Amino acid sequence: MTTNYDGIAKEYQASKLQPWRTHVEQHTLLRLTGDVRGARTLDLACGEGYYTRLLRRLGADPVVGVDLSPAMIDLARAQEVADPLGIRYGVGDARAVAERPRADLVFAAYLLNYARDYAELLAMCEAIARNLEPGGRFVTVNNRPDDPPANFESGRAYGYSKRLEGRLEEGAPIVWRFHLPEGTIEVTNFYLTLATMERALTSAGLRDIRWHRPQVSPEGLQQWGEEHWRGFLAQPPIVFLECVK
Repeated sequence: MTTNYDGIAKEYQASKLQPWRTHVEQHTLLRLTGDVRGARTLDLACGEGYYTRLLRRLGADPVVGVDLSPAMIDLARAQEVADPLGIRYGVGDARAVAERPRADLVFAAYLLNYARDYAELLAMCEAIARNLEPGGRFVTVNNRPDDPPANFESGRAYGYSKRLEGRLEEGAPIVWRFHLPEGTIEVTNFYLTLATMERALTSAGLRDIRWHRPQVSPEGLQQWGEEHWRGFLAQPPIVFLECVK
């Protein structure tokens, strides 16, 4: 069971404007990514190019975005036509990407959580390492594996919820539900432990693995208040990762 983004491309694009995604996800990711001016950047699972365009505007150059969904890439290319930034997009499987020249930064807003088992995860990590220059960085946000199922409904206050399909064991589907004004869409992730992820990253030649908890932007705190974010930060649904080749 995998997600067909071709059928929900525009709705998933809209979900990125939910406050938790801009004030927490985006804020933490870009803080973690740091100064990207002049960095050769590959955005894997780039979707419609939301972060691809942000990274380019922050000075990353050149920037390439790759996604498995043709509909997502169509949206990305349409934005590039309307507002050219010099980004190159392509349809492709993140496990098979081989860009030249290699990148200083490989970026992914949700990728590893689509691996259904260790073999798929290792293939993703090997592709990441293959596309990085020595000393290059991988930065990503991922479904948090140790988010307990008892917490899955608490995200409704922020516009999302999750559900576990079957038992909590490696490979189990975890379905994200994004509750939007236009309706609800579902995206399927798969459960793999942090230890399994670290094993795959290390086996692929990536090192200095660091996990980070989310932070709220000053604007998010000002607009919504600390109390609003307390539950999200106490049991965050997502986790951030950086490592180096």
